[in-house]
Amino acid sequence: MMNPISIINKYYTEGTNQYHILVEHSRDVAVMALHVVDSHPELQADRLFVEEAAMLHDIGIFLTDAESIACFGKEPYILHGYLGANILRKEGYPHHALVCERHTGSGLTPEDIAARQIALPAGIYIPHSIEEKIVCYADKFFSKTKLHRVKKLEAVRRSMLSYGADSLRRFDEMHAIFKIPVE
Repeated sequence: MMNPISIINKYYTEGTNQYHILVEHSRDVAVMALHVVDSHPELQADRLFVEEAAMLHDIGIFLTDAESIACFGKEPYILHGYLGANILRKEGYPHHALVCERHTGSGLTPEDIAARQIALPAGIYIPHSIEEKIVCYADKFFSKTKLHRVKKLEAVRRSMLSYGADSLRRFDEMHAIFKIPVE
């Protein structure tokens, strides 16, 4: 059986600020994602997979240059999902890897990638499975710089709109399905 913390411990040093930020943020996302799963049995989401994937969705942040969250790698932060997916594939978890690479924003279309000149190889970076969508959705309500604070729905929607109308539309489609009340 997979233990997400054991995988995290291979790449992060327990007791560091970087570790604390990753694990606490991931726990917040996992709690909300599990709330979605439990609130919507009709979706038939794999609860254990959602919990594991939520804990691992940001595993690639240490490879990025994001000083505000104690990450001093060389890669742009926008690549953290792709980088994390590579880690999880190497660890033998290809389905969890898909959650990593598809959770950025409300997903990244080829048009988004081209317009923002993001250095990603051709691929699918939009959440497809219900589990991918649940983790992506839950993640939007939490920041790694303000741990344990749930963002208001309108703040999330404004953030999504800053990446374009399509980004907001994808988020709104997820919100219409999951209907988690966030004031």
